[in-house]
Amino acid sequence: MNPLADRIRPAALDDVVGQKHLLGRGKLLRQIIENNEIPNMIFYGPSGVGKTTVANIIAERTGKTLHRLNATTASVSDIKNIVGTLDTFLAPDGVLLYLDEIQHFNKKQQQSLLEFMENGKITLIASTTENPYFYVYNAVLSRSIVFEFKPVPSEEIEAALRRAAEILADERYKGCELIIEPEAITHLAQSANGDVRKALNSLEAVFLAVSPGSERIELTLEAAEQASQRKALRYDKDGDSHYDVLSAFQKSVRGSDPDAAVHYLARLIAAGDLQSICRRLLVIASEDVGLAYPQAAAIVKACVDSAQQLGFPEARIPLAEAVLLLATAPKSNSAIKAIDAALSDIEKMDTGDVPEHLKDSHYAGSEKLGHGTEYKFPHSYPDHYVRQQYLPDPIRGRVYYEYGSNKTELAAREYWKKIKK
Repeated sequence: MNPLADRIRPAALDDVVGQKHLLGRGKLLRQIIENNEIPNMIFYGPSGVGKTTVANIIAERTGKTLHRLNATTASVSDIKNIVGTLDTFLAPDGVLLYLDEIQHFNKKQQQSLLEFMENGKITLIASTTENPYFYVYNAVLSRSIVFEFKPVPSEEIEAALRRAAEILADERYKGCELIIEPEAITHLAQSANGDVRKALNSLEAVFLAVSPGSERIELTLEAAEQASQRKALRYDKDGDSHYDVLSAFQKSVRGSDPDAAVHYLARLIAAGDLQSICRRLLVIASEDVGLAYPQAAAIVKACVDSAQQLGFPEARIPLAEAVLLLATAPKSNSAIKAIDAALSDIEKMDTGDVPEHLKDSHYAGSEKLGHGTEYKFPHSYPDHYVRQQYLPDPIRGRVYYEYGSNKTELAAREYWKKIKK
């Protein structure tokens, strides 16, 4: 019997788990597939996130003969055999070649595809878990569109697991009572680290352990722990534990305690909650470090991107780097205080109209309305500054931004104090 992941593989784009940034309504890859004009493509991303599934859907829609090769075992002769089917009754509309792990093909093997990619007789969909810009040769890369597949959020994996559990119960124990503990599904989804196939394999292992002839199947947290070979932490993504750990995590970073920050990071990593870690780090960089060290936001973004591309266990390294950077960086919350104060005014009072001299004047007739006529262009003045009113009249003189007491903001304050004297 085929693996569970193959048996429940979606046949329609709307049923694909994850990858909404590629397959959601109006997204580029979806539009390409629906228009039935399939270019050469490279699918880049971790295992078990839908690359093969999407390739199958494309083959079904186009009517092309689908050939699958794995670059770890395939050779040039395999490609020649596929080429030999072109223009025959075996491939009247051309061939769709799904080449898995293309990074294992050497330059000669990759170049053997070029002639047929160019004349359109072979449509190549290559997949790789490695960065294609490092491992795919330029000649192939320049003839292809690269689409990055991302780890699937655990919430979407949970939906796939529930569907799969019902299918398994129907296949093996038709009419049997199926009882699923929500904690078990959550644990399997989180333990998979964004890999749907891994989660489905663990689920199938639970069912394989059920005795034939059983009238009742219970998918328990204990069974899920055994199948995933990981103990569930006291951590529920929808419960108090989840928010307690995240709260302690951010407060430890804010409090400049790198040891506590790393400890709570470890809890989140052990729970497999990459999504929450990355989101919280991005928030901390601007909310708690902010203008005291503005470069932190860019560095943390790079670390988060690396972590999402790597997946666990390697993701722990850039995540730790980001956490330690933020925990040991100078702190400022001046940005969040400023925007919250401005939003509060907008919510509670009439802040008035935009001053006439700041209104758009890039259209005919604006001068007759007095829009922009009194505007002073700062770059035309010494030090690129000239005093004029920017806030609306009702809140003229309102101060939202208070410089923080860190070196960066104090230097900025002194600079503008000198310029605006």
